[in-house]
Amino acid sequence: MANITAALVKELREKSGAGVMDAKKALVETDGDMDKAIELLREKGMAKAAKKADRVAAEGLTGVYVDGNVAAVVEVNAETDFVAKNAQFTELVNETAKVIAEGKPANNEEALALTTASGETLEAAYVNATATIGEKISFRRFALLEKTDGQSFGAYQHNGGRIGVISVLDGGDEALAKQVSMHIAAMKPKVLSYKELDPQFVRDELAQMNHKIEQDNESRALVDKPALPLLKYGSKAELTDDVLAQAEADIKAELQAEGKPEKIWDKIIPGKMARFLLDNTKVDQEYTLLAQVYIMDDSKTVEAYLDSVNAKVVDFARFEVGEGIEKAANDFESEVAATMAEALNS
Repeated sequence: MANITAALVKELREKSGAGVMDAKKALVETDGDMDKAIELLREKGMAKAAKKADRVAAEGLTGVYVDGNVAAVVEVNAETDFVAKNAQFTELVNETAKVIAEGKPANNEEALALTTASGETLEAAYVNATATIGEKISFRRFALLEKTDGQSFGAYQHNGGRIGVISVLDGGDEALAKQVSMHIAAMKPKVLSYKELDPQFVRDELAQMNHKIEQDNESRALVDKPALPLLKYGSKAELTDDVLAQAEADIKAELQAEGKPEKIWDKIIPGKMARFLLDNTKVDQEYTLLAQVYIMDDSKTVEAYLDSVNAKVVDFARFEVGEGIEKAANDFESEVAATMAEALNS
């Protein structure tokens, strides 16, 4: 039997990323053959990863990387938020973003086939990470954004990397682009403008908003407060020329009924029309970046503020760890017991 030295174990650990005991066991089983030990660890790693494949991984980190005129934002998941502090995990997240920005894959399959600095594929890196870290590690998604030489990237991560944002600005500079990305991180817009909202989505959201108003009005009635008006429209897409013309006609009729002199209407109508637009684009304000009130200047929307500094948002991507993943409500004691049993049997 070969002499399994500490130097040999160290060499295998450096090549495979395996733990001390796993590396030593692999060398013992292969009689000190380094290549066979690496292959054995790989097979065991794949087996461990397969056992964990059905687990829900909804924690983790985002990664952001800029490579010249290309930027990538990625989401990598783990089963617990504790793993987000693991050095191997954070290195994997960062390398994933870097490899994807440089390789520019078209989909997840192409992304996982990309080669890392160590020479292994991303897919193999995730199998190895699952085996060595001890819980399911999975690559969920990525977004690639490109810019011209005259445009700027705003790269920003929030809450320790749980939220990752990249924006592309035409005009302005990186500092402004980063501020816009900070706004995006905080306000969660889904799309750039109202033109990207599906009409049925707008109707459904408007119905939900009106339902909340009706509930609020029931409470207001109990304390003799006046009822709030229901919303008729939710998006700028619904405000056709005819709708706007009717709104202006209604305002004029209101001013006439109030006895306001016609000579001052021109000073009143623009403000009331602005209010009409504000009241009837609530869905836009919730979901579209350009219609949101800018957190750096709450007197303007994002679009109005950027117009004032001769800049505009071209594109953006925002990832928040775990969004859209249904987390299993596991009994903690049962989960610990199952984990201990698995450790003893492995």
